[in-house]
Amino acid sequence: MTISSSLNAGVAGLSVNATRLATISDNIANAGTYGYKRAEADFASMVISSAQGTYSAGGVRVTTTRLIDEPGALVTTSNSTDLAVRGRGFLPVTTEAEVGVTASEVPLYLTTTGSFRTDADGFLRTSTGVTLMGWPADPDGTRDTAAGLEPVRVNVNQFTSEPTTQISLGVNLPGTDTEPGSAGTARELSIEYFDNLGTSQSIETTFTPTVPAATPASHEWNLVMTDSAQGGAVVGEYTIVFDDSRGSGGTIASVSQPVGGAGGAYNNTAGTFTVNVAGGPIEFDIGAVGTGAGLTQLSDNFAPTAISKDGSPVGNLTSVEIDSNGFLSANFDIGITRTVYQIPLIDLPNPNGLKALDDQLYTPTAESGTFFLSDAADGH
Repeated sequence: MTISSSLNAGVAGLSVNATRLATISDNIANAGTYGYKRAEADFASMVISSAQGTYSAGGVRVTTTRLIDEPGALVTTSNSTDLAVRGRGFLPVTTEAEVGVTASEVPLYLTTTGSFRTDADGFLRTSTGVTLMGWPADPDGTRDTAAGLEPVRVNVNQFTSEPTTQISLGVNLPGTDTEPGSAGTARELSIEYFDNLGTSQSIETTFTPTVPAATPASHEWNLVMTDSAQGGAVVGEYTIVFDDSRGSGGTIASVSQPVGGAGGAYNNTAGTFTVNVAGGPIEFDIGAVGTGAGLTQLSDNFAPTAISKDGSPVGNLTSVEIDSNGFLSANFDIGITRTVYQIPLIDLPNPNGLKALDDQLYTPTAESGTFFLSDAADGH
């Protein structure tokens, strides 16, 4: 028994040392592998009960642990979609072979780093096929909480546009047009806006002065607005009276509407009203009462002074980038940046209990505990 146990103990010693050498070899081989977590071998003695006066060698056993919770050094790159986790947490990924199945059945794997680039199909993948996953965003950029994680896909031929929702209208109307004997010539101005499909449309504005029969000047203009997308339908009707006092001359004194007139009511404080074009409402800012911003009536010149709007025509995708909060943004050549995905972080109670797979991937086990997802901006 003693001779047998001594031989077994020697064999066990050789075996565990071979395991230790294997972990060392693996660590050396992956010294240049980004995201690699080193393995460690721990020895523990084995004791076999012996009869009195005898001794049996128990030998040694080995347990290997991958130190997944150990942080590594971060490396700066020029690729805006190279990702690494600082501190606790993992990135959600899947494999290239699994992307073709139903989104709800795509298996989830974890990794701490990845150099992701768009492939021919628009998926963000590493050179080994590891595919990034994220939450899709709604059109306004907020996360679609009703949807689960899905492979991140950004089509390189993607287009976008933004409809116009606000227009700031600054125009000077000639005060001489409202004096007795004036020709009462209507002043016209075409204002471009973009509809819901990114198509250029226009709101035709016509300012018609009220010409009195005798002095004094009326300082009154009738504004009619029509929408080209609705075949010239009237969308706004307003009567604008300007102040002629010494302190506030040329500023808006009041804005009213005829009974049943088109368009929303004028807000005296904000200086705005809303008209409904074919694609939805557009808010016009013509200036508040007495401020001199927006519409004015001075001298004898008709001239746009400051006209601005939001919205944009159709643009082409030029690049994508991921910020430190996990938001994946698509940049377009018309100056628009739109959030299309949010990449969460995954954490577990015992990261070292994860099962290691190829390509620096991990999968949860009973020892790692149940994982949970959180926003990258929340911190860990």
